[in-house]
Amino acid sequence: MNTIIKGNLLLITTGLWMLIAMVFAGCEDDIEIVTPANETGTVTDVEGNVYRTVKIGNQWWMAENLKVAKYKNGELITDGKNFSSWGNGTAAFCIYDNSTVGNLYNWYAVNDANGLAPEGWHIPSDEEWKELEKNLGMSQSEADKLGWRGTDQAEKLKIEALKGWERYEDLWPLNTSGFSATAGGCRFYDDTWGSPGLFSTGFWWSVNENSAEDAWYRHLDYKKNTVFRYYGNKDYGFSIRCVKD
Repeated sequence: MNTIIKGNLLLITTGLWMLIAMVFAGCEDDIEIVTPANETGTVTDVEGNVYRTVKIGNQWWMAENLKVAKYKNGELITDGKNFSSWGNGTAAFCIYDNSTVGNLYNWYAVNDANGLAPEGWHIPSDEEWKELEKNLGMSQSEADKLGWRGTDQAEKLKIEALKGWERYEDLWPLNTSGFSATAGGCRFYDDTWGSPGLFSTGFWWSVNENSAEDAWYRHLDYKKNTVFRYYGNKDYGFSIRCVKD
């Protein structure tokens, strides 16, 4: 075969492989981006961390878990990696096993007067969580229940990616809402981690108390397509999503 022809074929083949690689790389990146069907944006916290945001119904939600280590007034949040600095009413955060899907905060950090959410945003109430769920097709009567509720709302909330969820049978984390819920696990009040751990469960606080000891939260599980609503000890370490004022 002519040397020039060989050279041209090599260039064409190389170009094709580069195009294929770019397509696959683009697809991989798209996994981390909220669904383009929703209006999206960004918000920046006091440390300069930039979070993707998404509009669901009439609400704007952060599409990533909070990872700030300072209140919005600049004061440091207590690092609760040591058990002695966690609990007993002390506002604190921790990181689960070097997780890259955001920090875990106890409810006392949620409720701290210094403010945890970025400027113009706040920690959602139980009712705001319900509004999100209803925007995804949950009925009011289901939203008001305790325990596992709804139909396929978790499927619409969860994102599959390197930082997503374990696959389980025929349950798919489709993320059609753009919320991009990741499985960040949790920390219990006695300094133990939730089981089965990262990539299997996710817990998010609301700002509302149920009692002096408990506050409302939401929970997603890799084996469930429904959303769990209940109240838990304020010393638990859960993830946080913020909603726009």
